[in-house]
Amino acid sequence: MSEIIRTQRHFGDGPLSQITTFVYTLSVVEILFVMTTVPGLAVSVLLERHPSNIPLFALAAVPVGPALSAALYTLQFRRDPTDLRPAILFWRGYRVNARGCLLIWVPLLVLLTVIGINLAYLDIAGVPRWWAAPLLLIALIAALWALNALVILSLFCFRVRDVARLALYFLLRLRGAAVGNACLLFVTGAVVVFFSEVALLLAASAMALVLLHTHRTMITEIERDFVA
Repeated sequence: MSEIIRTQRHFGDGPLSQITTFVYTLSVVEILFVMTTVPGLAVSVLLERHPSNIPLFALAAVPVGPALSAALYTLQFRRDPTDLRPAILFWRGYRVNARGCLLIWVPLLVLLTVIGINLAYLDIAGVPRWWAAPLLLIALIAALWALNALVILSLFCFRVRDVARLALYFLLRLRGAAVGNACLLFVTGAVVVFFSEVALLLAASAMALVLLHTHRTMITEIERDFVA
């Protein structure tokens, strides 16, 4: 009898139940992500796509950082496939990581704003067009570093300056992951340019999953070498 009890399957153990629960988790994360970024979303939708509005677009993107961090936290620490309370994990991750995330996210937005304005007004400023290439390279490197930092900060309890150092270390060391993240950034930019910010937000939970996948090697090495 005891063997029979041990081999009985519990509710939610089946593959169909696990897939359903996973889809439910992604849906909840998506809804909460949109909820926490609604103010910025509303501003960005109303703004005209003109270079003079680049600082306002950057300001509207401020809530995206903490929301993405919370999404990463939820999807990474969802240990029980039958757990139907992803909202609890999301709000916990948002509360714990928001401050540190903004210390990474806001400087990135400021840098990208400065670069964006310079790119938009190269001719007016009388700057040679070839300057666009190094400016784009700086923007790409900064964005890749920030993605590393955001993932580390979301999943581990390190000081912000240690997060910054680890992010740079793994950016230089794991070049394959950097290429994957660069492709993700390219797709993200293409979605914004050819569709809208709304389309990007509606795929936020899927993007968080992709980020966890491209950073899997980094996460594993941090757990092995830097976490006691």
